[in-house]
Amino acid sequence: MFKKIYKYIWPQMRKYRGSFYAIFIIFGIRTTLEYIIRPFYFKKIIDTLSENVTNKADLSHGLLILVVTIIFISLLTTITARVCKFIFFAFEINVIKELRNFSLKKIQYHSQTFFANTFSGSLVTKSRRFVGSFETMFDILLFNFWSTFIVLVGVFIVLGKTSVIISFFFLIWVLIYFSIIAFFLRRKIKYDVIEAASDSSISGRLADIFGNILAVKIFSATKSETNSFKEITEDASIKSRKAWFLAGKIEVIQAVLAFIVQGSLLYVMVHLWLNNKITTGTIVLVQGFIVVIFDKLWDFGNSLTKFMKAGADMKEMIDIFEIKSDIEDPINPEVLKMQKGNLQFSDVSFDYGNNTEIFSNFTLDIPHGQRIGIVGHSGAGKSTITNLILRFMDVTKGSITIDDQDIRNVLQDDLRSMISYVPQESVLFHRTIRENIAYGKPDATEEEIIEVAKKAHAHDFISKLPKGYETFVGERGVKLSGGERQRVAIARAMLKNAPILLLDEATSALDSVSESYIQEALVELMKDKTVIVIAHRLSTIQKMDRIIVLENGTIVEDGNHKQLLKKKGVYADLWAHQSGGFIE
Repeated sequence: MFKKIYKYIWPQMRKYRGSFYAIFIIFGIRTTLEYIIRPFYFKKIIDTLSENVTNKADLSHGLLILVVTIIFISLLTTITARVCKFIFFAFEINVIKELRNFSLKKIQYHSQTFFANTFSGSLVTKSRRFVGSFETMFDILLFNFWSTFIVLVGVFIVLGKTSVIISFFFLIWVLIYFSIIAFFLRRKIKYDVIEAASDSSISGRLADIFGNILAVKIFSATKSETNSFKEITEDASIKSRKAWFLAGKIEVIQAVLAFIVQGSLLYVMVHLWLNNKITTGTIVLVQGFIVVIFDKLWDFGNSLTKFMKAGADMKEMIDIFEIKSDIEDPINPEVLKMQKGNLQFSDVSFDYGNNTEIFSNFTLDIPHGQRIGIVGHSGAGKSTITNLILRFMDVTKGSITIDDQDIRNVLQDDLRSMISYVPQESVLFHRTIRENIAYGKPDATEEEIIEVAKKAHAHDFISKLPKGYETFVGERGVKLSGGERQRVAIARAMLKNAPILLLDEATSALDSVSESYIQEALVELMKDKTVIVIAHRLSTIQKMDRIIVLENGTIVEDGNHKQLLKKKGVYADLWAHQSGGFIE
């Protein structure tokens, strides 16, 4: 697990490796000064005071040197601590920034299918935990693991020169301690991974409830949602209890080990002192080391538990990074040559991987500048066509080309730069109306934004808002009506001005009068563009150059509105059912 974590984190840390190494070197110096060198000089003071010296002048001179040395060490400790802290702050802030950017970049590269199958709330939670866990892990790595390592090595070196017996005693105890802690932590990490997954499921469920709160209220489902959520939280509490109680057991073992070694070592030191094998200063030094080491190892055990928990939290995001996207950019992409928008489906076959074939040897040629409508009953494959063109999904066999260039041979972003798309449900960002309209062209001028808003018949309602174009639209545009959201989305597509225009029920949320206005704007928008309009309301496509009727992934009729009515086939039947309610 930690090997994978290192694989993704180190490239971001390496950008600031100078600071990284400086932090560990300076912090190592500071720890050595505070916990090893300064206590050693206090030992010398005590040993000096314990000596039977007749010449007090010589004694005072030696003590003065020791005192000045300790003061200098304390000053140097403070300086290195402050310097290290500021470098540490700058390093962590920079790496956290890089990790946030990296995680967004990696997640965005996943396909539309991935996002359709994943709770957005869980993704947000996992992403935040990924970054937060790095902060936790790096803090522990520096202030606990590295500090404990420096102290243990320093203590063994000092005690090795002072008393081999005590040094050996320490070594045996530390080895036993780490062996027992390692045994229990191997078990605990499994519980931590399960607990992290459970926590993510809670976040996903909350996001699902809050995102559909209108449905919860309409169907009076408050109680049922609360009860089902209680089941999830009960399951999560059981999993958390296992992880937390095991951590408690580890603490009990730490306390017992500390008690045993402290009593045993105190007995050994008194025995050695009585036999004149160690000095009084050595007893004080060792006792001071015992306090420091117990404190460090206690923190080490607790920190190791937190470190493992943070690793488990990070693993969820790492697992997402490791998922291979079902839609990938080519390794050596071609330079984009698409300009006009001549679109061709050549012997295309497609299925969703569940043995349900949507298209089989499907062929369709849409010349540049042609406007076509696609109709058919639900499940006929209308929306699948737009998904394939946008490469939200890839064909199983055959190819889709634009201006004779296979869409799989270019970068997805380059392909989609050639397409303006207005989906049936126009979702807006919780940003200003201005930002939403200009999303496809961030450098658009004020005049361009207002011009497309007028063409989309959105300018009037925008102007009446208290803050006009600076109005925030709410999450997913909830502060606007369905028709207003759709007009903003159409204005956004107009401003992008790509050579291919895809409209998937783009006027479905509009009333009949607004729709007639939008149709006028769309006529202007469609000029010199290849246009595909997916429609259930046939009034939106009756003026198209060509209408394609799909049934079970097959073209059953092809012609303009009048030609298809004369055939008295599927299209004529659909028209007969709808024509009474349309504006001619």
